[in-house]
Amino acid sequence: MNARNVPTESSAEGDLSPRLVPAVFAQSDTRSSRSTETRGEFLKRETSALLGCRKEIVAFKFGGTSLLGASRMLHAAELVKPVAQNSSVVVVVSAMKGVTDKLLAIAQLLADRQNYRARVEAELVLRLHHDALCELGLEAATHDRVSRELDSLGRDLLHAVPARESVVASPELFDRLASFGERLSARIFAAALECAGVAAVPVASSDFVLTCDTFRDAKPHLEQTKRRGRAALTPLLEDGIVPVVTGFIGATPDGRITTLGRNSSDFSGAIIAHVVDADELVIWTDVDGIYTANPNEDVQAQLLHDLSYDEAHALAASGAKVLHPHVLPLAASTEMTVWVRNTFNPQVRGTRIGLKRPPHSQSQRDSQSQSQEGAA
Repeated sequence: MNARNVPTESSAEGDLSPRLVPAVFAQSDTRSSRSTETRGEFLKRETSALLGCRKEIVAFKFGGTSLLGASRMLHAAELVKPVAQNSSVVVVVSAMKGVTDKLLAIAQLLADRQNYRARVEAELVLRLHHDALCELGLEAATHDRVSRELDSLGRDLLHAVPARESVVASPELFDRLASFGERLSARIFAAALECAGVAAVPVASSDFVLTCDTFRDAKPHLEQTKRRGRAALTPLLEDGIVPVVTGFIGATPDGRITTLGRNSSDFSGAIIAHVVDADELVIWTDVDGIYTANPNEDVQAQLLHDLSYDEAHALAASGAKVLHPHVLPLAASTEMTVWVRNTFNPQVRGTRIGLKRPPHSQSQRDSQSQSQEGAA
């Protein structure tokens, strides 16, 4: 990867707008001379002075399609491996494709007092993840360890899905059940990274992403989340370990699990990237990047290679499906570069969202980026 900017403290508690950025998606103050620094350059210099020599930090976010089954997880792990050799990497994972829908359907079955069907569906979800674990082909000791971790989560899931007694199907229950998709996925993907030779551990974002108690659409408290998240993740990064963090979920101050709302996994990736002061956030998905129109509906749709924060925001405002609306202001506030790339077509450069670069600098960096990731 080719990150150059270091994020730092974000907005006020509970406020998702960028701090100290003159416009909603402003990139930096206009340089009046060579000696004038952008805010991102100033923050990088200040952070480097505090931390000493600092590796680049890259955040990878993988969507559910990228993690559907053992073979896709192993493929995604191979995308992480070459970057982890030279940079500090944190990975944010979604649930395997379709699993969140299954878990929410289980919650609805409980609401409809169809406990037996709910229990059967919960057991099928657990079997799906155990099957994926078996297909990774891990060494016996590692397989047994991860299997025990899945069993432990499975007991928690089945406890929340009683076979007979009625339960109150509150929004809190829906969030608690939905959270198991990411929690199971993180454990298997950490094992896939180990299989690829990358030291990794699963980390529950609910341990440090602090939110309000609006279940099913919780808002994060960014300042407290950053303080807590740094304490949890920085030691792992310093030891060369890749934290595999659950997306989508957080917790209230009293420890009740929340979710950030459907389709919030990109936002989760941006939050975790912000926590660790990532230079870049790479959102791995199943399309080559951001297009001028839906390529499945318009044969003339063109892939956009570079966008400023403002340009990406304008596309989103015009109805284009770009990114979760909170990703761009969070990235712009710290000049973090965001990439949208295709897990299944990694040789394609994808779309870069960030500060506008001089053409020569852009060409040079793109060449470096493609040469590094061609190995993946």
